Amino acid sequence: MKPAPKFSGGMLAALLAWLPVAAGAANVVQTGQVRAELIAHAPEGLAPGKPAWLGLKLQHIPHWHTYWKNAGDSGLPTTLQWTLPAGFAAGDIDWPTPAKLPIGPLLNYGYEGTVVLPVPLLVSTSPANGITVKLRADWLVCEVECIPQSGEFELRIANGPITSHAADFARALAARPENVAHAVATARIANHALHFEVRGLPGVTGRQPTVFPEVSGVVDNPAPIAQRWEGAVWHASWPLSSQRSASPTTLPLVLAFEGGPSLRVDAKVSGPWPGDGAGSGPGASDTASATVVDEAAAGPSQIGLLTALLFAFIGGVILNLMPCVFPVLSLKVLTLTQHSGSARARWSSALAYTAGVVLSFVALAGVLIAARAGGEQLGWGFQLQSPATVVALAALFTLIGLNLAGVFEVGSFLPSSVASLRARDPTVDSFITGVIAAAVASPCTAPFMGAALGAALTWPVSQSLAVFALLGLGVAAPYLLASAVPAVARLLPRPGKWMQTFKVALSFPMFATVVWLTWVLGQQTGIDGAAGLLLALLALALGAWWWGQRPEMGAKRVLSTVAIALLTVGAFAWAAPLWRAAVPRAAAHVGGLWQPWSPDAVATLRAAGRKVFVDFTAAWCVTCQYNKRTTLASAEVLAAFEANQVATLRADWTSRDAVIAAELQRLGRSGVPVYVFYDGASVPRLLSELPSVEEVVSAVSR
Repeated sequence: MKPAPKFSGGMLAALLAWLPVAAGAANVVQTGQVRAELIAHAPEGLAPGKPAWLGLKLQHIPHWHTYWKNAGDSGLPTTLQWTLPAGFAAGDIDWPTPAKLPIGPLLNYGYEGTVVLPVPLLVSTSPANGITVKLRADWLVCEVECIPQSGEFELRIANGPITSHAADFARALAARPENVAHAVATARIANHALHFEVRGLPGVTGRQPTVFPEVSGVVDNPAPIAQRWEGAVWHASWPLSSQRSASPTTLPLVLAFEGGPSLRVDAKVSGPWPGDGAGSGPGASDTASATVVDEAAAGPSQIGLLTALLFAFIGGVILNLMPCVFPVLSLKVLTLTQHSGSARARWSSALAYTAGVVLSFVALAGVLIAARAGGEQLGWGFQLQSPATVVALAALFTLIGLNLAGVFEVGSFLPSSVASLRARDPTVDSFITGVIAAAVASPCTAPFMGAALGAALTWPVSQSLAVFALLGLGVAAPYLLASAVPAVARLLPRPGKWMQTFKVALSFPMFATVVWLTWVLGQQTGIDGAAGLLLALLALALGAWWWGQRPEMGAKRVLSTVAIALLTVGAFAWAAPLWRAAVPRAAAHVGGLWQPWSPDAVATLRAAGRKVFVDFTAAWCVTCQYNKRTTLASAEVLAAFEANQVATLRADWTSRDAVIAAELQRLGRSGVPVYVFYDGASVPRLLSELPSVEEVVSAVSR
């Protein structure tokens, strides 16, 4: 990623120079493992009908690699998102032939050293002054651990021939597999294997190719392939994967011959596929990949819609007991006290709060469902994987805390029409509080929630949204009940002067939430990012305090207000690059007993006969942090891990990680915490979201 400015004692002076620091993207992004560069090649210039290429050049440090279009047993392919001017379009990646990357018992496909991923540039107009190309690229780079990385690129391409990277593109285009137009390839399924027969391969008779399948989840990648030639016909048998997840009618193969060439054929598959009979889908016979879980943590295959709705409601109620929701609940206690003498006011406030919670949960679910349908690997709590969202919430809770402490009044920030609306209808505040409650509560997972949400995200949209609506209703239920039961209102003290002191006291839970969010941001972006946030919040607090003074407006007042506003905006703008500098999470905050999780690590340990306990966690998940410091740190659990020789792995989802998201989805979960135990059985066991010491000890001691 683009290098971020270092935090130093001269930060305040640097605020005046933030624009040059934050301006513009580059065509090179350097990480600790990869140098990525956006390059172009147009030997005859940018004109309709002339050849033109864009490419992402990846230079890996030794022993690290990225992945092909089919990553193999683990990993993810590189993805490119282009922003181009009118009259230009980018095609798909024209993937060079990969190499085999064995890791323990697994086999992946990808690239080491230097590789260029070429993309054809389709030109339909001749630009007058060249063009600017923008690219967002995401890649997964791995050695033993895997690190998801991304970069924002910008490249200015002038008119005239572009040949500075001619050699790079020549190598990349030469490494592409050649489509063999006249080859006839078929595959039949027998004895749990695919048996290939290919005719018409030019000039390679008798040679043994290295074979790469373009579709994942079909064959057993590391299994040996039995090959033979009968005259000019190539035959091969490749065992099917025991974890098969696809049943293609056509399976494209790349046949790479040592010293060249590399050929691509489309094998037409004649079935039926094992397990794809009536009432079952592709891969249905692969029951070994099913998940065994507790009754209270049933996966999506074990629960129906009514059970999921019930689990969601119960989980929402329990969510109110989680520390992440406490700051918002303290505001509702204040509201209940203010309305303790009026049943109508309590009810209107409660219904507005409920509407805010439910609609926000449904809206978050809609965004999540739409993103997943578009191929994004996201889960519940995804918004706090974005540093920008964490910063926005920290600023919001800072302002709420300052307001409760009496530094300023909300009405002083609002236009008179809006302020009068708040005064006439305080239910607006209750609705907004419900929205905030949903935003803060959504990263947390309570018992029963995991199974319900994991199931919901595999169902039709209407059923999924119903589950999330019941979750929101569960969160709001205690406040609705308190508003409906007069006895609760009678227990509350009457409004009085004490409420001002209580209101100020409630500012401290808000500031505690800001401390937590700053820590989360530090986990995502490093100490510089956390320090940048503190500086920005300090400027925000200065601005709020100054506005709250409310002296008579005059020329000096206007000038000083504008200066403080610019200082506040400048502080956030200066720190913005710090918040884009993501810290690799795969190896962060592990050591001693806990080691970084990866699918390869689990497979290697299980192949060696080890028991494995995996903690799927995130810094923004308060439940995760509570469990980490209580149950998972208890002497009894640590002794059980040691006595039973359990390997303990930690999967940190603080920042977006498509590999972790995919694994959670495979386990039937959509958020963290998730605790998985692998023993000698063929399937893992899921523990509850709030496991007791006894539950963990019992699981690992079997």
